[in-house]
Amino acid sequence: MEDKKNTLWEKGIVIALILIVLDLIFHFTGLNENSKIVWVGFGFFVIALIYVTMLYSKQHSGQVTFGNLFAHGFKISAIVTLIMLLWMILSFKVIFPDTQEKLMQAIRAAALKKGASEADFNKGMEFTKKYFMTFMIGGTILYYAFFGLIGSLLGAAFSKKIPANSSPFQQ
Repeated sequence: MEDKKNTLWEKGIVIALILIVLDLIFHFTGLNENSKIVWVGFGFFVIALIYVTMLYSKQHSGQVTFGNLFAHGFKISAIVTLIMLLWMILSFKVIFPDTQEKLMQAIRAAALKKGASEADFNKGMEFTKKYFMTFMIGGTILYYAFFGLIGSLLGAAFSKKIPANSSPFQQ
């Protein structure tokens, strides 16, 4: 039983570390300014969950149910979500504290380009700055939980499943 927990944590930590490295690459190359680049990380996350779920099925010779596979993938997803949440907080508060201000400036430029008035923008930015960490934490949890759900469902669906006693002739 202990071995399975370590394996879950190991898989979750490896996936999270790869996501952190991707985030660092995007940050240092300036690619993080492209709002579409975030989908690369989420795409990797979904593919990694599908892979580890299929690997789990293979390790058990297909003697698993859809629920077992889904639970395995979603547990790994929860571990990755926790690690990425800690990374985001650490990243915004300690490692790259200027990122929040850069985001605010980018939002300002986009809002003014769309024709928003300076007064409306300032009022919205005051609210956003006040609750920025709340939005960031909530968004991180929701995105990783959602994509973890998708990856776990797909992994469980694509995995080989031959539950014991599945044939009526074996009863």
